This record gives sequence, C-alpha cells and structure tokens, in this order.
Amino acid sequence: MRTTSSITVGRATELAMLGGALATARQQGGGAVFLLGEAGIGKSRLAGECAYQAYGLGLPVLRGRGSSTGTVTPFRPLIEALSSRFRAAGPPTDPELAPYRPALARLVPEWRDSAAAPGAGGYPETVVELAEALLRLLAVLGREQGCVLLLEDLHDTDAETVAVLEYLVDNLAGLPVLLLATLRAEPGPALELVRAAERRRAATVTELRPLPPAEVAALAAAILEGERADLPAALVEHLTERGDGCPYLVEELLADLLDSGALRRAEDGRWALADGSRPGVPSTIVRSWGHRIGQLDPQVRDLLLTAATLGSRFSVTTVQLITGYDDRTLFSHLRSASEANVIVPDGAAPDRYAFRHALTADAVTAALAPAERAALARRAARAILRADPELADERRQLVASLLLAGGDRAGAAVHFAEAGRRVLEAGAAGSAVVLLERAHELAGDAERAGITERLLPALAESGQLDRAFDLVRTLPPVAPAPAGGAPAVERRIELHTRLAWAAVMAERSADAAAQVAAVRTLTAGRPRPEQDAALAVVEGHLALLPDHAPPAPDGGPDGEPNAPDAAARLAGAEHRARRAAEVAERAGLPVVACQAWQLLALLARERGFDAADACLERMLAVAEAHALPVWRVEAMLRLGANAFMRTGDGTRLERAREAAAGLGAIVLTQTLDGLLAMNAVMRGEWQTARTTVDRCLDATARLHNLATHRYLLLTSATLAAHLGRTREMERELTRFRRAGGEESFLTPLRYGLCRAVGALLAEDRTAARAELDAGLAWEEEHPSVFYLAGRHGLHPLLEVVEGRWGRAELDRAAAVPAAELAWNRQFLRFADAVLLGREGRPEQAARALAGARPGAAAFPLAHHLALRLAAEAALTDGWGEPVAWLRTAEEYFHQLEVQPVAAACRTLLRRAGASVAQHRGGRDALPAGLRTCGVTVREYEVLVLLADRPGNQELARKLSISPRTVEKHLANLLAKTGRPDRAALCALATELCAAP
Repeated sequence: MRTTSSITVGRATELAMLGGALATARQQGGGAVFLLGEAGIGKSRLAGECAYQAYGLGLPVLRGRGSSTGTVTPFRPLIEALSSRFRAAGPPTDPELAPYRPALARLVPEWRDSAAAPGAGGYPETVVELAEALLRLLAVLGREQGCVLLLEDLHDTDAETVAVLEYLVDNLAGLPVLLLATLRAEPGPALELVRAAERRRAATVTELRPLPPAEVAALAAAILEGERADLPAALVEHLTERGDGCPYLVEELLADLLDSGALRRAEDGRWALADGSRPGVPSTIVRSWGHRIGQLDPQVRDLLLTAATLGSRFSVTTVQLITGYDDRTLFSHLRSASEANVIVPDGAAPDRYAFRHALTADAVTAALAPAERAALARRAARAILRADPELADERRQLVASLLLAGGDRAGAAVHFAEAGRRVLEAGAAGSAVVLLERAHELAGDAERAGITERLLPALAESGQLDRAFDLVRTLPPVAPAPAGGAPAVERRIELHTRLAWAAVMAERSADAAAQVAAVRTLTAGRPRPEQDAALAVVEGHLALLPDHAPPAPDGGPDGEPNAPDAAARLAGAEHRARRAAEVAERAGLPVVACQAWQLLALLARERGFDAADACLERMLAVAEAHALPVWRVEAMLRLGANAFMRTGDGTRLERAREAAAGLGAIVLTQTLDGLLAMNAVMRGEWQTARTTVDRCLDATARLHNLATHRYLLLTSATLAAHLGRTREMERELTRFRRAGGEESFLTPLRYGLCRAVGALLAEDRTAARAELDAGLAWEEEHPSVFYLAGRHGLHPLLEVVEGRWGRAELDRAAAVPAAELAWNRQFLRFADAVLLGREGRPEQAARALAGARPGAAAFPLAHHLALRLAAEAALTDGWGEPVAWLRTAEEYFHQLEVQPVAAACRTLLRRAGASVAQHRGGRDALPAGLRTCGVTVREYEVLVLLADRPGNQELARKLSISPRTVEKHLANLLAKTGRPDRAALCALATELCAAP
C-alpha cells in the first residue's frame, strides 16, 4: 500500500505563513521565505503546498532545484525555473524586457539573438546584471496577480545562484514576487545568505522542527487511512522514539513494518502490531533499503547502486555510459525500480530520475561496505572516461567526485581544476572559485602551484581581491627571465598582469603597483613589447588615480626620466600608452589595444578634443574589426560625451545608449543614463533629468554600480542647484558624500557645476567664487578629466565681471582646448564682451555678446545667468542693450522661480530708469517675446483686441476703462514693441491671433 501521507500534518503555522506571503505578493508586497531543516523534515512538502495554492490563485510558479550530484553548474536552479515556465510558452514578449533579453539569454540560450550568440561577441553579463534582469522578468510576470519563484535544495547550489538570490532578497520589496526556497542547515554560502538576510530582516526564515508525538500519530493515521485511536499505542510510541519526529523516517519505518508483515489489520479492521515487533532505529532504514533492493532483479539492483553512487538525482545518459545497457534494457530496469517506489521521474528534466528522497540514495549506498563503495565509484569513473574522453563540464565534475570517492585524490584534483578553468572561461567566476579551491585542497605539493595560478584570476574576477592578493604571496618564486623565458615564467607574468588590471580598475593603486613591480622583476626589466604594452595601460591609469605617482621604470626602454610632477607624469603615460596601442594591434591583442586607445583619449584631451576623438575612433574601429561589442559601446559612449561637450548635442550619446541596451550591457546603459541626465540638467530639460535620475538611482544602488550611482546623486544635487533649491541641493550632496563622492573624481563638478552655480542663483558671488577656487585648488593637486567644472568658463567670466581679470588673463584662458567646448565657450564670449565694453569698444562688445546668443538654445540657464552678469557690466560701462538683456533674464528666472536673480534684474532695471513689469495673474499667457519687452497683462489685452481694428471708445467699453487709459496703453505698446504706428500694432495683433 501507499506509505506516504496525502495531507500535510503538523505544519498549520507554516502553511498560514506561506498563505500570507502569497497574499502579500499579490498586493505588490514581495518578499523572500526560506524553509530550513534537515533532510526528510518536510520542506519539499510545504513548498509543494505553497505552489499548489499559487496555481489555484492563478499565479505563475517557476520551479527549480540545486544539484544533488556534487557538480557545480552555474545558475542551474534558475535555468530549471525559467525552463519550467517558458519551455513551452517561448520567451516573454513584453517590450519592457527588451533590454534584459540578452542577459536572460545566459539562463535560456534559446532567447539569445543570433547576433549575440556565444562566439559572436555577445556581452558577458555580470552576475548582478543578470540578477537585475531576472528581477525585471519576475516583476513583469507578476504584474497582474503576482508570481512565485520556488527553488529547492539551495544547500546544493552554485555560487552564482547564491549571488543572484542575495540580490533578489534585497530588492523584492514593492514587487509582486514571492521567492520561496528550501535548504538544509549545512554550512556553506547558501546558509550564510539566509542567516544574513534574517539578521537584516530582509527575509522570513522558518526552521522546521521535528513533529511532536501527537502529530507523529496523526501522520501515521493519515498514511494508514485510519483514526489515531485505531493505532496500537506501542506503534505510536516507537514511531515517535525511533523516527525522531522526521516525517520521512516515520514513513520509511511504517513501510518496513508493512513489508515485513509486522503491522497488519486484525479481523476487526483495526491495525495490530505483531508481538515482539519493534520498529527499527533510524540505522535500520539502511538495512530496510538493502532488503528491498535485494528483492529486485540483480541487474535492477546493480543499476540502482550505480545510480545512487551518482547522487540522489541522476542522468539516464550517464547511467547508460557506465552500465553499457541498450535503451530497451535500461528503460526496462528503470521502470522496475520506479514500480518498486525507489525512484521517480525528475519533472525538471526529462533525461533525469531521482530517488524518492535524498536519504534514499544515501541509504542505498550505505548498505555497501566502504571498500565496495570505493570500487563502485572508481569503476563508474573509468566507464565514463572510456565512453566520453573529452568530458563535458558537468560530467567532468562527476568524474572528479567519483575519483575522490574512490580514493584517488590526485586524479580528482586534476579534473576539478580543469572543470574550474572551463567554468571560468564561460564567465562564472564564483563557481570556478569553488571548483578550483577543491582542486587546490586535494592537489599534492607539486601540482598546487599550477592550480593556484588558475585560482587567482577566478578570485579576482569574482571580486575577492583581498583573498587573491593574500594567495599570490604564497606562490613559490620563479627565476626571472628576459624575453622568451620559460613557460612557468610566462604564466606568472600573465597572472600578475591580470591582477594588476583588476586592482587598477578597483582603484587599489598600491596592489596594482605591486603586481606591476612583480612583472618587471620577472622580466628582468626587459619585458617583451606585448607584455610592456599591457603594463603601460595599467601604469597609465595609475597616473590618473588621485595621490598616486608611479615612477617611470628606471632605465626602461623609453629612456624616460622619473616624473615628479603631474604634468610630466601624464605626458610620460601618454607616450607609453600610444606605443602600447601600436604594439597591441601588431601583436593581435585587440582588448589591450582598446584599453590603450581609451586611455590615450583621456590623456589627449589636454591637447584638444580632435586628438581625443581620433583615439576613440581608432578604438571603435579595433572593436568592430575584432567583434568586441562591449568595447565598441565604450568607444561610442566616449565619442558621444565628447560630442556633447563640443556642441551641446546629445544625439551620439543617445545612439550609444541604444547600442548598450540592445547589447544587454546594463551597467553601460546606466552609465549612459547618468551622462544623459546631467546633460539634461545643463540643457535646462528639468523633467527629463528628474525622470532619468529617479528611474536609475535605485537600480544603480542594487547593482553596486557605485561610479554611476555617485554621478546620479551629483546630477540630482546639480539639478536642485540649477533650480535655485539650496536645501534640496544640500540634502542630495549629503547623500553624495555618504556614497563616497567627495573622495572621487567628481569633486571638481561638485564645486564648479553644482555649488558655484547654486551660489550665483542665490546672488552670493562671494560663495560662488569660494566654490570655484576650491575646485581649482583640488585640480591643482589631482589629475582631472572634467572640463566643465568652471576653470575654463564660469570662473573666467566671474573674474572678468568683478574686475580681477584683464585681457591677458582671459586670452590665456581662451587659448586651451577646453575653451572650445560649448558650455565653456558661451561664458568666455560673454567675458570677452564685458572686457571689450570696458575697453571702450562698445560695437565690438555688442557683436561679441551677440555671438554668445546661440547658447540660449543649448544651455538656457547658463545663457541667462551670463546675460544677467554681462548686463550689469554693460549698464556700468555704457554699451549694448542692458535693459533688454535684463528684461530677458528677469523673465526667464521669474518663470523658473529663481527669485534672487529675478529680483536682482528688477533692481538693475530700476537703476537704469526702465519700467519694471508687474507679474500679475495672467502674465503666463503672454507670448514670451512680449513679456521680455515688458508688456503688461492689461496692455496685452488691449493689443489682442486691435486685431478687429476697433476705435478707442470701443476698446474702453470692452475693457471697462477710460479712453484716456486706452491711449496710454497704446503709447506704451508702441514704445515697447518698437512698432511705428497703430496700423503696425493691428498687424501684430492679427499675427498673435492667428498663432496656434
């Protein structure tokens, strides 16, 4: 008879909790629930009950589980989960997911576009980017009613899956998603994740306890289809004592009693236990399974022993390789084992079977003597190697595990190391670390160094730099050798170079310099050109890091002197980077070439943006020629940023963003969003900037994309500053500071683009000058790649307006390449106009200011702020049209609600003896051109009525004013609009009425 319960017993509290979690997820209140407990305690039963409830409510359920074979397959539970949902339905078509399809294709290869297929230059997503893509997918799936991601046996999962789950746990709040997972309380990354989430209250963790006696009795009654009262007291007593409250053990003990005939129904229909019968202790489960399997056909028994050696879940194909059975015989034996209730088909994969419970496989193999188990494992490993010498990744790990079980530690180390190498090449650094550390532990002294050399890059790529730099110091020394050295030296040089690049990208200058020094020692100061090219790129980036001044190599191939100052240091770095780019291209090292051209573009800006763009165009050509899509987008990004700075046009940046999104490069897309948001601030597109910042800020925090997160925080502060909202600016700058912004390269922008502009909008020139001076002082001490922070534009204008600079100082400022950037150029033209007026050349001054007018369209706030400053100087020096300029600026800042500047403009207008418009109700309805002319609301009402050419009496009647007042308004209109007569005013009125 069936010896499993058809109902869940003793878990009412847990079921209620899961029901509540489902209800909360349906109401956009997502979260994570972890069911923790020993094998057989009922985790899967509870998870299944939750899935059943979800199905009944119409919620999509995505199910997957960890591997139980000991193999490490990156993202395996997630791959199974997505396959369970989309295998038949096909990929999701929601347009919101389009940017994430390339990332999700790592889990479901069928979703990969042909252009991004492996080997065709597809984008190598980071684990965090993949996690964000999965989060978006789940949010879309659950949009209507919620959805459930159900993952079992997390204790057997890989490092990448754990990293994805950590991200999901921290970001499910507010989404219609329930993450439900099960695991045993076994030490490992999964348990660490659960405990950490529990400590910070990011997840619900429920530990399943053994069933108390009453519930053990209820479980037995449910299995035996009777009432508790019908069960023998001795049976309940011993099931409770020997089953340890574990539902699986209770079921197995009952099955053993029923199979042996010790428990049977009496004539009265009640259950009776034979005299002297005792349910076995848990160890008798082993004997029970041994007895059951012994009753099967010998070939079926051998197949099950072989399968159990592979784990609680096994591949039919692998079992066939080991046993050599043909299809008919194999499936006949599998059917017999299934009918005996030993194994069941694995619903997650059609090629797999699973033992009825994880403990079942353990019990089957425990029935064998240790020597017999080891011999069986060795035999299985040899059979797989004979049948498949190349060994796919998962099968290689299986062979390694079998060899280890068979006592061959050295052989296991070899296969674990090779599996780790392959997994690392596939981009799964976390899983590679797990496999290579196993190999490292098992290897003998002679092989350990080689495995360490493979492990170190995996540690670096997985972000475990501290461990990597500690471990690299344990490597045995190798003798230095010049070009053409021994293979061991070549491997070590490549290793230190990779670690140096990882360190410099993490801004760990000391570690990067130490790795570079190690390479130079190994090459005896004479690296081959391609080796020196890779080092030159690292050292060039080191030259840009704050507070780091790496010396040029003593007596190096360039013959350069040591560079004590920043300018000489950067010049030396540029010289070596250019040679590195040329060498890398000749040597067929396209990635190093792209790195070098990118560095050169940064360094070449000091000579001009034409030179920088030439470097980037070469980088783009190399990336396209060698199918390097990420580097292609990097080049497009930088070309777009340069184009915006030169012209104020963000079209190329927008194209770069489209390319990044199409590639699935989420971090690059966020970087471009940050640039576009700041550009929107500078262009006065306030709502676009606000929307972009709000959309991206949380996502960059989730992805730990710290550089873009800081930039977005600074953009938000700059947006507030440019709107004259000082308190909001300070609040955003506090967030920027907490994110480490004040120690970053963004410091000059904080001073010059944010705080200085904010001070000028508060009409506090003293504070503005202090901010600009602080930015200049910072740039004197640190290399800077920012050119819009005030040094080349706003600062010269302010110095000229306040009389501290003359022609010589301005000419020097205008002679540098950064002076030609659109943002800076407008300020310098205004400064030139002010100086010309002060020098008594009013006509030239007016022409110079007119030359700055195109900036009004690209950068309206900067233009009107400069107009306000220049108008004051023009009023003092008697040139140009300061009244018209002040009215234009006053109207702009009034509409922007920046009252300090608007009030200052009105004060200057009064000083000039000009009329000052009163901002009455209805003024917003006036066309902008009339507002800047100073036309009042009442005057506009008179003007509009002139379209019908009425007389003064009719106008007075329609407006309920006197004819004399009408005459006054008409005279004002003629003066303000510059029209020669009443007929011209009537024509203007007709134009206004015809305008849309």
